[in-house]
Amino acid sequence: MPPTERRPILLDFEKPLVELEERINQIRELAEENDVDVSTQIHQLESRADQLRQEIFTSLTPAQRLQVARHPRRPSTLDYIQAIGDEWIELHGDRGSGKDDLALVGGIARFEGRPVMMLGHQKGRDTKDNVARNFGMASPGGYRKAMRLMEHANHFGMPIFTFIDTPGAFPGFEAEEQGQGEAIAYNLRQMFSLDVPIICTVIGEGGSGGALGIGVGDRLMMFEHSVYYVASPEACAAILWRDAGRAAQASEALKITALDLKGLGILDVMLPEPIGGAHANPVKATEILKVGLRENLDTLLALAPDQRRQLRYEKFRRIGIFSEEPVA
Repeated sequence: MPPTERRPILLDFEKPLVELEERINQIRELAEENDVDVSTQIHQLESRADQLRQEIFTSLTPAQRLQVARHPRRPSTLDYIQAIGDEWIELHGDRGSGKDDLALVGGIARFEGRPVMMLGHQKGRDTKDNVARNFGMASPGGYRKAMRLMEHANHFGMPIFTFIDTPGAFPGFEAEEQGQGEAIAYNLRQMFSLDVPIICTVIGEGGSGGALGIGVGDRLMMFEHSVYYVASPEACAAILWRDAGRAAQASEALKITALDLKGLGILDVMLPEPIGGAHANPVKATEILKVGLRENLDTLLALAPDQRRQLRYEKFRRIGIFSEEPVA
């Protein structure tokens, strides 16, 4: 295997598709070896593979979408920032702890010629990188860094793009000792007061308060196979049934998918993904994200700052409202 080629990472529900694609390759190799024309048969099998791929990825269960959202090859915050932003300059540190949390990155860039602040959770690409970035679980210093960057953006009139991809804020003793809850709560309050447009996008996992710490905005977008939850399905199953093995059942009950959240009025925009997920075609996924950001930013820039703040407040006040009606 060439050194630049990476082995595919297969999800369990993709096995029928992989088996069919392997069969196509075997037939093609045999045909070339024996100088036989089987182009018609291969075309039929390739059409069947395309149809099967479409069937699989348009009927995923919440538990299967969770697998896609956690895929190791799924594009990360830095992947998207470097693809959609020009003149990217990363900024570091919270100006308090003397450290720089690598699980939450951010900086200034130009988006289609306009200066913007881009920030988000960053998972690692391999074991060493994941350890360095704490698997995308930010510390209090990470959230304080994020708020410092957002206040900087607000001061200079730069729109803010946040990218959410975390299983949750770091729950360790040291993080709690340093004020994890306070840091997240402070961000929630301050983000409501910012004058500039804020667009938040769930690109993978949106885990609990760790996601909300950079998730208060004028628009919430999610990729089709991303998830957003108050607690991970594994944690939920362990709490409710004392059995983490019932995570698939918890995934259904939690309503974690983009489609669920759209129906509940929490999600503003669901971004479609390439067939096979964002990791199957990162270039196409980036194009989809860029269009979504552009369209929503144009709408928000047409509003006055006080209008945006009021609408932001009303948006979050509506979340969770329900009416009780007698069942016949």
